[in-house]
Amino acid sequence: MRPFEYVRAGDAAAATAAVAAMPLARFLAGGTNLIDLMKEDVERPTRLVDIRNLPLREIQRTRSGLSIGALATNTETANHPLVRENYPLLTQAIVAGASGQLRNMATNGGNLLQRTRCNYFYDTAMPCNKREPGTGCGAREGLNKIHAILGWSESCVATYPGDMANALYALDASVRVRGADGRERAIAIQDFHRLPGDEPHRDNTLERGDLIVAIDLPVAAGELATHSHYLKVRDRTSYAFAMVSVAAGLRIEGGAIRQARVVLGSVSHKPWRSQEAENVLVGQAPSEQTFRQAADAALSQARPLAHNAYKVELGKRSVVRALMRAARLV
Repeated sequence: MRPFEYVRAGDAAAATAAVAAMPLARFLAGGTNLIDLMKEDVERPTRLVDIRNLPLREIQRTRSGLSIGALATNTETANHPLVRENYPLLTQAIVAGASGQLRNMATNGGNLLQRTRCNYFYDTAMPCNKREPGTGCGAREGLNKIHAILGWSESCVATYPGDMANALYALDASVRVRGADGRERAIAIQDFHRLPGDEPHRDNTLERGDLIVAIDLPVAAGELATHSHYLKVRDRTSYAFAMVSVAAGLRIEGGAIRQARVVLGSVSHKPWRSQEAENVLVGQAPSEQTFRQAADAALSQARPLAHNAYKVELGKRSVVRALMRAARLV
């Protein structure tokens, strides 16, 4: 691990200023991903700004829905009665995401910012445009079993590894951010993460010094609470990153689907919400046949690489299973 300056921020203004002033400064919260990356010499921050004492842990009901503090831990969030009652999909995704020990440390803001688990990204001896722009993508023609089948570019085929964000996409969340200028703004979750394009080193749309202060969930997303399910398919039953995951939510009234959310994880550089699948579902009676049609639509644009064509069929089957469970047909 390389030397770095450590700063403990007394308030949000000091934290954002300390990070904005130095290009390689990073916020430190739970540290469950950042510290690992520093140990592997992938991340090389020159300054760590500790924000753990900032008052950003509250989870509370608001007029528009629910506000979840960025520094609330994954455990606190998944177990909170307002989350469990109104947004059970989020609880399911968080619990599927990591062991209890990690959930006790990991914060919501940090969870959104976690970086890919691509082996070429972690191996500093290999080329990686995400780690070192312009060096090439080792995974593109290398071993790419765990990599993207949707939305990838010639510059990067890595996937976003998280689970919590998949549920947040399905729940139409927004991310509240404080800039270095002291102003707050809301970023729709769909616009928070980026596809790789020609700048795969940019995982999200945050600007230097931006501090995530909260995640907001709308009241309307609670309408999916009765019929939602998070499915995570992995190589082993103990905690591991997904090969494919699906966050599914339905609003069913009068025997027909009135609203649908289908988000796939571990298939793209960001959580992949399939409006094509949702369009197939809305207005239809919930059935396995309808869900198969939605699954075909969700993966219709897939472009598998040399070693991950299995993800197309696995993705389709996962969509069907998640929807069947959400609709309580199994």
